[in-house]
Amino acid sequence: MTKIMIDPITRLEGHGKIAIFLDHEGEVANAYLQIPELRGFEKFCEGRPAEDMPQIMQRICGVCPEAHHLASTKALDNLFRVEPTAAARKIRELLYSAFFVTDHTTHFYILAGPDFIMGPESPAAERNILGVIGKVGVELGKKVIQTRQQNHWVIQTIGGRGIHPVFGLPGGVSKAVSEEDRAKIEEIALQAVDFGRMTLKIFEDLVLKNKEYLDMVLSDAYTHRTYYMGLVDENNKVNFYDGKVRIVDPQGKEFARYAPPEYLEHLAERVEPWTYLKFPYLKKVGWNGFTDGEKSGIYRATPLSRLNVADGMATPLAQEEYEKMYATLGGKPVHHTLATHWARLIELLYAAERMLELSRDPEITDPHIRNIPSETPVEGVGIVEAPRGTLTHHYVTDEKGLIKKCNLIVGTTNNYAAICMTVKKAAQGVIRKGKEITEGLLNRIELAWRAYDPCMGCATHALPGEMPLEITVYDADGTALEVVNRL
Repeated sequence: MTKIMIDPITRLEGHGKIAIFLDHEGEVANAYLQIPELRGFEKFCEGRPAEDMPQIMQRICGVCPEAHHLASTKALDNLFRVEPTAAARKIRELLYSAFFVTDHTTHFYILAGPDFIMGPESPAAERNILGVIGKVGVELGKKVIQTRQQNHWVIQTIGGRGIHPVFGLPGGVSKAVSEEDRAKIEEIALQAVDFGRMTLKIFEDLVLKNKEYLDMVLSDAYTHRTYYMGLVDENNKVNFYDGKVRIVDPQGKEFARYAPPEYLEHLAERVEPWTYLKFPYLKKVGWNGFTDGEKSGIYRATPLSRLNVADGMATPLAQEEYEKMYATLGGKPVHHTLATHWARLIELLYAAERMLELSRDPEITDPHIRNIPSETPVEGVGIVEAPRGTLTHHYVTDEKGLIKKCNLIVGTTNNYAAICMTVKKAAQGVIRKGKEITEGLLNRIELAWRAYDPCMGCATHALPGEMPLEITVYDADGTALEVVNRL
């Protein structure tokens, strides 16, 4: 059996490698996405004061600290049995909407976009943001930078810091929004709406109108029929900050709907000895291996999943794009993994519109921003939608409020089983007996998992046993001189 390694995989947050095994005929027998890093936040948070968790937890990731900060803050709301004020809820969602604009912008233009704008088999040195700017123009590059810069200003202004916010408290937030800041945020939101519409037009022109790319999006190599998960509001519309988790089956029929404290009634987790990521699955279906369909407990929680579980978007422009996507792709649910990029851009527009709505809400400048907790903490669960998927934080404390148990199901963790299936199927679709295996061809396999925008640093909390270590010493020419193993 022949092994092909993609090590390291590129354009993601964190570290990983793909091992592809070919049989004696040269066909793909199996493929694995292995994550060799361990973060371990679930264990070393034990013994910490519960109120410290929003600051500790966001150190999991420098890309999406806002998601962990707010999931943790909402877990504290639940833990201390205190409801945030109306103004605090809106301030939290305002910051979170700005965060979604920046994060989705980063993924499309910097991480995933080069595969489409430059071409999946273009020279590796050109598949990056500089190549994108060279092709679509410097002015667009400036708009990308400006959008991220402006929305990071919003995050810093509301959250107290540009990275790792310090504003979330059980029962509210630490700082009100001034009228001066509100007016500037409204202006930034207006520009973000224009940017979202422009980005969708770029996607239409460069991807949807390119038959080769559209055929690739719709091809079987990048298609899986799974369950889908996402937060929805009381009208079954997409919501990033609050609501209930809704799950639909591969036909789009509602399978489950639950409030955050009920998540263990619906989800279970398993570990495999070859990775540090856990594999969540639907408890009422069961784990039946890495397989598709209704009898498999594997689900996906991605931008496309959120649109698949919802009845629409809560803002008008995003709703138009939502309807257009499903009309173009043949109705709901859409199972084409690469369509996740389209869904992500619809979410970018929704986040900008929601940000604009909140900036114009008279209550956003209300100074009543916190209800002080008075209950003794016991157990709390908080859920938000991270850009990469549904994010669950679960804390159990002793009578002093010290963490006894911590469980995390991170956006990428939800998707790990599906990513493994996607990698294998993509490899089987592009690697054929007698076909030369080029770097560009292997990038088509990487392209498959990039649709999930995985964050491996966020997701790695399983500890299946001893922690292996392998060190390879190379000379200046890249020749391996020695390999040292600790099993």
